[in-house]
Amino acid sequence: MTPRDKLILLLLCAAQFVIALDFSILNVALPVLGRDLGMGQADLQWAVTAFALPSGGFLLLAGRIADLFGRRRLFLIGLALFTAASVLAALAWSPAVFLAGRALQGLGAAIIVPTGMSLLTTTFAEGPQRERALGISGTLLSLGFTIGMVLGGVMTDALGWRSTMGLLSVAGVAVLVAAPMLLTESRHPARPRLDLPGAITVTGGLLALIYALSTAAQQGFGRPDVPVGLVVGGVLLAAFVRVESRAKQPLVSLPMLRRRSVAWGNLAGLTTFAMMSAVIFLLTLYLQEVLGLSALWTGLLFGVQGAVSALAGLVAPRVIGRFGARRTLVTGLLLQAGCTASLLGLGTGTGGWLALIAVSCGSLGHLWAIVAYGVTATSGVPDDQQGLATGLVTSSQQVGITLGIPLLSAVASAHIATLRADGSGFAEATLGGIKLGLGLDAALVAVVALLVAGGLRTVRAARRG
Repeated sequence: MTPRDKLILLLLCAAQFVIALDFSILNVALPVLGRDLGMGQADLQWAVTAFALPSGGFLLLAGRIADLFGRRRLFLIGLALFTAASVLAALAWSPAVFLAGRALQGLGAAIIVPTGMSLLTTTFAEGPQRERALGISGTLLSLGFTIGMVLGGVMTDALGWRSTMGLLSVAGVAVLVAAPMLLTESRHPARPRLDLPGAITVTGGLLALIYALSTAAQQGFGRPDVPVGLVVGGVLLAAFVRVESRAKQPLVSLPMLRRRSVAWGNLAGLTTFAMMSAVIFLLTLYLQEVLGLSALWTGLLFGVQGAVSALAGLVAPRVIGRFGARRTLVTGLLLQAGCTASLLGLGTGTGGWLALIAVSCGSLGHLWAIVAYGVTATSGVPDDQQGLATGLVTSSQQVGITLGIPLLSAVASAHIATLRADGSGFAEATLGGIKLGLGLDAALVAVVALLVAGGLRTVRAARRG
């Protein structure tokens, strides 16, 4: 890479890193935040959900708009919105103002992530250069999620919860100042029309699904709006597929999804992000609620995992160059599944070392899978369709992070409630729910690994034929 290439990569990765920070930096600060703003326990979920809804719901729409009207332009708009929203959240004087800031942060994130990824894949040519760029980007995305937990604990203890939002605004300003000097404009050459029916159905479907799962994670599946949200989300997403099959200029090209490498790659990406973020969440619950560690020590423990993730991401392109993207992807998923399964040996009195070793080794496989799926899902796609391909890649990332935690935490919470009703103690019931979530997590990753192995083997055989 030239020095300019390295600066562009640093800039785009910094933007992705800041967004990943925002997903987790408030997790350990929620109790303090609630007391400061007068938010009840039941309302604290909205500090997370208000960000998750727009960040997951508007990804595909934002990626398509960027293809039409300019990726650089939309990237800068997203950065400006995210930075201003972070300032608003940091200065919030009431719950309503804070939640508005979080929602605007989420909307900014929905613009930044797909446009940043499109700029990355169109800047770096397919092959070793793009593999290296995707490896660094994927590493920082996963690392940002983990480091956000560490920084959240440290900064909340030392400076208060508002400092976490202040950090995001400062980082946003730094990227926003540098971006216009380094990035050049790019867009889809044909300038097709925006597919409004597709945009409405996919955005509405994702919003309904994320809302239902987030609510179920906090308050269980018994609330009537949870099943309603799941049904509405499923219906709208099914309608989206039908709309796209008939649209002349669709938001998502179904022929793109019919590319086996794109389809299997994105399934792997969705799974690895969803399940690893859920592992980190469930282990946070285990370390604090079962072993009684403080938020600060919990965050520091995950710092070790973050260091392993950084090394794994740097090594991943070399592993792909040696063994190929398919083998690296499947091996990474299987390693992640095996390490997650080993966590079923956690106990109520001990288990901190097992948690540390297992999540660190699992992160090695996780980062290999991240880099390999990004390479798999964008390889062979023409430059004028990279916005569509990378929009799917980034949607897999963000929707995975958004859906994984509420899905498995809802399962764990329901089982904990059942065990408590049967007379189990708090620690035993909590551990039982966590183990159920971890077992389901490991099983899902293993099944997807086998499916991807078979699907990509078929792709390779077809290319040889």
